[in-house]
Amino acid sequence: MTTVTELALSSDDVALSETFEALPELEMRIKSVVAEGAQQTMPLVWIAGESKKEIEDALADDSSVDTFDCLLEDDGDSEWLYRIEYASGVEEMYGTIFANDGTILDAQCSSDHWTFRLLFPERDLLSETVSELEEESIHVDVKRMVEAGRNADLEATAALTEAQEEAINEAYDRGYYDVPRRISLEDLAAELDISHQALSERLRRANKVLASEQIGEPSQDEIAH
Repeated sequence: MTTVTELALSSDDVALSETFEALPELEMRIKSVVAEGAQQTMPLVWIAGESKKEIEDALADDSSVDTFDCLLEDDGDSEWLYRIEYASGVEEMYGTIFANDGTILDAQCSSDHWTFRLLFPERDLLSETVSELEEESIHVDVKRMVEAGRNADLEATAALTEAQEEAINEAYDRGYYDVPRRISLEDLAAELDISHQALSERLRRANKVLASEQIGEPSQDEIAH
């Protein structure tokens, strides 16, 4: 049975924990990491939340990153697409997934953990992957596991970063989307303890992802692939 699962792994066990330690407000999302024969493709990562210089300084100082290249930036000059080559431990983690016929549908990264949405042709292959990752001293938390194509919620929410999901949930709960609005963007930003500009950009990106899901068109990070 083809299985889609959502796994959480510690950032310390995977990668980029040092980047998040330096820049805790970063937002990252990864799309469609696959293996081609014996070759593993480097994941493309959309990064936002800080200036391009601060992002690249943090990546350069991160011991889990070997090299990186900026490939694209969005129209608002607030989000950048990077190809990142990680240190050997991260490649071994990807290799374990690919060796068991797994496909990384997408992933998001926060200051303390990575969340991967994976697809396996058989549930036994998922179990084998989890066992092998734990043998590599990587702690794995299985968040959800469903038969592929039968859980729209899993597919929709995985497209948003944690920061985007928090922002849009708070905006909804506090009446930002009501007519008339019950809270201004400035007041909502103050309650979330982030800048007005950062919240505006975060909501714009979240709304764009959700809109693309509804109308069936790829969002910008999917077009890049």
